[in-house]
Amino acid sequence: MYFGRVIGNVVATIKSEGLEGVRLLLVQPLDHELKPIRDPEVACDTVSAGPGDLVYLTGSREASLVMPKTFVPVDAAVVGIIDQM
Repeated sequence: MYFGRVIGNVVATIKSEGLEGVRLLLVQPLDHELKPIRDPEVACDTVSAGPGDLVYLTGSREASLVMPKTFVPVDAAVVGIIDQM
């Protein structure tokens, strides 16, 4: 898992099967000091996060496992909103 900050929404009119109805967010990955570590990425939202929220994400195969339909083609999924650190 890793930290990120939601910086926007992504709109896709056509999605892969199993991703219908899943919100997509633009997230800036962060290090433990909350500094950007790489380019922003698209992540599936499983917790109703919004712009400005500090979140934690899971990536790779684990990201697809938290989706309503497992083994869909996703690389990152928001799995929690951080209230305090």
